[in-house]
Formats: sequence, structure tokens, C-alpha cells
Amino acid sequence: MTTSSPSSWQTQVELRLSELATGGEVITYAELAARAGSPGAARAAGSAMAANPLPVVIPCHRVVRADGASGGYSAGGTAAKARMLRAEGALRPGADRCYSAAP
Repeated sequence: MTTSSPSSWQTQVELRLSELATGGEVITYAELAARAGSPGAARAAGSAMAANPLPVVIPCHRVVRADGASGGYSAGGTAAKARMLRAEGALRPGADRCYSAAP
């Protein structure tokens, strides 16, 4: 059995994402990619988050689409992501887009 280790870029994504753990900040996939050193790699940032081994510790639920919609969430689906964002105050009750993300 072989195991794969994360790429250095995926590690950068996870490190940048872990910085959000205490601040409660919500950012876009594009902003996460830029913070990880690869502006324009929003889809790759999403793919790296889908492989996140610790979604509660490394808060991938705080990364949303550029239009403020939640986007995917591999640890329970979009409904779970929306519940978490609502609980943290980043998504208003009844809203379908985060108000703290760039429009």
C-alpha cells in the first residue's frame, strides 16, 4: 500500500488556510490561491481543499466562491458548509451568499 504526501503547494494552501482558524475570516478560492503563491489558481486551491485531511482544524469551510456563494465542501456537503458559516456569523440566516466575501 502506498500513501501520497501533499505537494509543497498543497501544503502552502493548508498553511494559509490554517491562518484563518483563529480570525474567522472568509476568503475566496482565488484569494487563497494568491496567498499560497499562485494567483489565478482558484480551481487548484479548491482541489487542494478537497484533499484536506483535517477540515475542522484547517477551516476549508471559510473559503467561498468569488460571488460569495459557498461552493463545495467535502466534509458534509454545501448544507453543512452553510450551517458552519451561519454559526460563525459569516452567512446571514436565509442568505445564500457570504457578505464578507468579495462580490
